[in-house]
Amino acid sequence: MKKRSLGNSDIQITPILMGTWQAGKRMWVGIEDEESIKAIRTAYEAGITTIDTAEVYGEGHSEQIVAKALSDVRDRVVYATKVFANHLKYDQVIEACDRSLKNLNTDYIDLYQIHWPSGSFKTEIVPIEETMSALNQLKQQGKIRAIGVSNFSRAQLEEASQYGRIDSLQPPYSLFWRLVETDAMPYCIENNISILAYSPLAQGLLTGKFAPDHKFAEGDHRSKNKLFQGENYRRAQKALNELRPIADRNNCTLAQLSLAWLIAQPQTNAIAGARTAEQASANAKAAEVELSEEQLQAIDRIGRQVTDYLDKNPVMWDF
Repeated sequence: MKKRSLGNSDIQITPILMGTWQAGKRMWVGIEDEESIKAIRTAYEAGITTIDTAEVYGEGHSEQIVAKALSDVRDRVVYATKVFANHLKYDQVIEACDRSLKNLNTDYIDLYQIHWPSGSFKTEIVPIEETMSALNQLKQQGKIRAIGVSNFSRAQLEEASQYGRIDSLQPPYSLFWRLVETDAMPYCIENNISILAYSPLAQGLLTGKFAPDHKFAEGDHRSKNKLFQGENYRRAQKALNELRPIADRNNCTLAQLSLAWLIAQPQTNAIAGARTAEQASANAKAAEVELSEEQLQAIDRIGRQVTDYLDKNPVMWDF
């Protein structure tokens, strides 16, 4: 898989990244560690060498699973993890990083990201200058190689950039969720900040596997996702029906088509999660799908049937 530069850093990432929220188990159902390990390993063997995780995914469990899957090839993979919104004071950032290093069984983290802005989820407000000061110190020590932010607006990204180099932004971004395009994306293009899109398949909606009357199991966070509710869900089903012929013409699945469209957008790479080895392998193949300009525009138009009706709240869930 052809690699791309992460922002202005010397880190090379794959346009498709392996997402491991599900490997943490919390807020997911039916996840087995052995299957998660196999999925991560298969992603690596299929060419996905960039792995995204976070301390909050199962309180370190996801990071530990990543280590079990990839420690023997650590020098050939890029680890991206995140510090949560409740650990943004100077000392807390340093401690959180040390915990993640231990969980990941490594002495450096390639990309260390602020998971949510200070104050999110009723957390204490910490000045971004203090958090960035800790991250810059970690970078100087060689514990981290690059700094990123996640779920930041353009204004928050601009403010953080005053205190150090930010090489990536991780927003929710997919054909069915595109708020970043009008907010932070222009700033990212201008300042060569890589966009690492999470939920690039709209939490599975863009795979086309959910029937119009689908009901989620108790405890599955997707039941709170706005895209799976009411009119939004009906519009999504209509759009999926229009996308299917384009996928067929490109000999790919709806998921692969959606990922291929996404990584063709400016500065954009896609973090695709996978529960199974088969899903991981299929995600990797999306990097081989080449869409014509005409097809990209057609997909864009179809997706807007969903996104034009969404409100401007950047959070995808009604938690």
